[in-house]
Amino acid sequence: MTLVRTLYGSVCGSLGMLLFAGTALAQADATVASTGTTAVETSPIDLSAIDSVDECMVAQICIDRYLWSLYERTRKIDTIKVPEQQKVTVKRKGKTRVVTKTITKLVDEDFTWKDPRAAQRAGMSPVEYVIGGMDASFRVTLYHALRALDDAGLMPGITSAFRDDYRQTIASGQKAQSDRSYHGGSFRGGYGHGLAADIVSVKGETRAERWVSSEQLWKWVDTHEKELGIGRPYLDRDAPHVGPIDGREYAVHRVEPRTQHAESKVKKDRTEPGTQHAESKVKKDRAEPHTQHAESKAKKQQRLAAHNDNGGASKRAKAAKPARAQSRSQTRST
Repeated sequence: MTLVRTLYGSVCGSLGMLLFAGTALAQADATVASTGTTAVETSPIDLSAIDSVDECMVAQICIDRYLWSLYERTRKIDTIKVPEQQKVTVKRKGKTRVVTKTITKLVDEDFTWKDPRAAQRAGMSPVEYVIGGMDASFRVTLYHALRALDDAGLMPGITSAFRDDYRQTIASGQKAQSDRSYHGGSFRGGYGHGLAADIVSVKGETRAERWVSSEQLWKWVDTHEKELGIGRPYLDRDAPHVGPIDGREYAVHRVEPRTQHAESKVKKDRTEPGTQHAESKVKKDRAEPHTQHAESKAKKQQRLAAHNDNGGASKRAKAAKPARAQSRSQTRST
């Protein structure tokens, strides 16, 4: 809003100067007509103020200037790991030996030179390279986000914006493959398609103070990422790195993992003992009426079968008695 008011005041000021000049000339013409003289003395007018045109009437120019100002005011200092070989004396199996060990040291590196070198290699000015290499729509989103951070008193700064393949090769620390960086690698579209920037806070006199301020800035981004339109795809694994929340990078590293975690949790809940017991109970409850009916039907059939067997045996016994008596009588008669 401050920038808009400044632009509005500049435009209004220019229009006011034009009106003032027009009024002065009209008064001079009136004087000539009334007196009939041609020599008229007027107060000097600053024509340069009238002819000046504010270039920031073009919105994209204002946006790029603001982003570049935040880049320029930010110190480009990073901590890198430097391997160093040292000879040390060790004792093994009772013998003293001198061996070479590799020790990693943390060293502060000023990487201010990297972007200018990459810009020179690409045949561009630093501002054309660093700011112009980003996607135009992302520059607008980043501009509004950084203005919001500035208004919140967090004093944002930009340490890195567009990077081509060469610039990515000379980057230090955790980084993507040279051609696959969302900062502008050739696989992602190259110049004009950068969709990432590294932001920190410049608030504080010492590096430790600026680090604390930067952590507050990153947490503020995490809290308000939906309103800002930018987020941190890697969170604290690459704290300064931000990109659009509707971009592919954010989706791959933030949205899809959350979805996979939710699906995994659902599957885990289904396989937990309590859940298994509940599902088993439901299946059992559903199956019991059918089982009871089947068992009742089977018992009934068994009773009928037993009854039929008993009745058949009684009839066979009754039929057998006369036959035995007749056989005995025949035996006696012979």
